[in-house]
Amino acid sequence: MAIEVGTKVSGKVSGITNFGAFVDLGDHKTGLVHISEISDGFIKDIHDVLKVGDEVTVKVISVGDDGKIALSIRKAKAPSEKKEFNKGNSEGHHRSSHFNNHSKGEYRHNNGGEHKKKDFDDLMNSFLKESENRLATIKKNTEGKRGGRGGRRS
Repeated sequence: MAIEVGTKVSGKVSGITNFGAFVDLGDHKTGLVHISEISDGFIKDIHDVLKVGDEVTVKVISVGDDGKIALSIRKAKAPSEKKEFNKGNSEGHHRSSHFNNHSKGEYRHNNGGEHKKKDFDDLMNSFLKESENRLATIKKNTEGKRGGRGGRRS
């Protein structure tokens, strides 16, 4: 079986690391699914999503000259399956639904409630004001401490 870029292949998770999962594609070939290619949402711990022995369908992203195979689970999923796959990941679901209508000025939370752009602007303005106050305090506290021992350098 030849592994070609763009093809969907079934495999079995053979190992899990902090940065991704190794998938046994059969025929003595193994590929890596990077943690960013598992789901559209954020994954804090890969063990919450995959386990060794899980059957997965992956899409081949690249095949290197050195034989390394890069795989993607999220690109292999149909749009309806992506929602189901992310359902258990509340952080990723919240993040994607929160920014869905960003350009329209609407902000949604995963509970279905909506905030108006006005609320966002108020929050942003208060954040900027607080940030400027903190920077001014830091600057004031560090200005007198510059120079240290030995006088000025020229």
